[in-house]
Amino acid sequence: MWPSDLGVIYGRLNNLNTAHGFSSGAKPYIFQEVIDMGGEAISKTEYTGIGAVTEFRHSDSIGKAFRGKDQLQYLVNWGTAWGFAASDRSLVFVDNHDNQRGHGAGGADVLTYKVPKQYKMASAFMLAHPFGVPRVMSSFSFDDTDQGPPTTDGTNIASPGFNSDMSCSGGWVCEHRWRQIYNMVAFRNAADGAELQNWWDNGSNQISFSRGNKAFVAFNNDNYDLNSSLQTGLPAGTYCDVISGVKNGSSCTGKSVTVGSDGRASISISSSADDGVLALHVNAKL
Repeated sequence: MWPSDLGVIYGRLNNLNTAHGFSSGAKPYIFQEVIDMGGEAISKTEYTGIGAVTEFRHSDSIGKAFRGKDQLQYLVNWGTAWGFAASDRSLVFVDNHDNQRGHGAGGADVLTYKVPKQYKMASAFMLAHPFGVPRVMSSFSFDDTDQGPPTTDGTNIASPGFNSDMSCSGGWVCEHRWRQIYNMVAFRNAADGAELQNWWDNGSNQISFSRGNKAFVAFNNDNYDLNSSLQTGLPAGTYCDVISGVKNGSSCTGKSVTVGSDGRASISISSSADDGVLALHVNAKL
């Protein structure tokens, strides 16, 4: 669609309704599906002046990194240096409804629920990193890439069932209900406004960083354990790892990490762990 025509349409939109908590003069958030992997005739830069765009290069690049085709240490300059649109103009995602099935941009490098460990790690990185406006996927399982959602009779869509851990069943994947993903949404909210600091890597596929003094995350995508004393940026105290569990009253249902007065903590992530990521934030402090 011609960008100037879209600009006219967007310009006719009403301001958002202050009765629903929006500030006076607030406009809708607009994102536009533009598939621009760098070689297309249509460029995302034609559209970023009037709204955000779907940043498919983010999906492709994060897939390559957590599939092991690129080393995690290279993520130190994650953002526009990777060819992405500006942060406030990039709607970012690990996968979407098309490319999780091999349709559209990204190809075989796109991560999906079918490789859960890498998928959770990539989703955690996306949600922990300040770049872009993240979108969390929620889908249904498929074997055939043209397959539709689960049905009761071949026609009517079946409702999901729910497991004891609040995840879905009955053919529904519901990635947004995976503890490791929804807890990272809470991490992002806790870290809001804090800059990326205290980057560390081992020169390979173990990395960590803090979001100011509000949150800390570490990843291990190597085939050996991560056992290091790392600077978390956090105030001293004991924190619950929100990947392996949650804060429950005065204890953690998963792992806990003690941060010293110097902000450092002993961080361990086994290469054989179900989740190759550990995450702490101020709202998960005991």
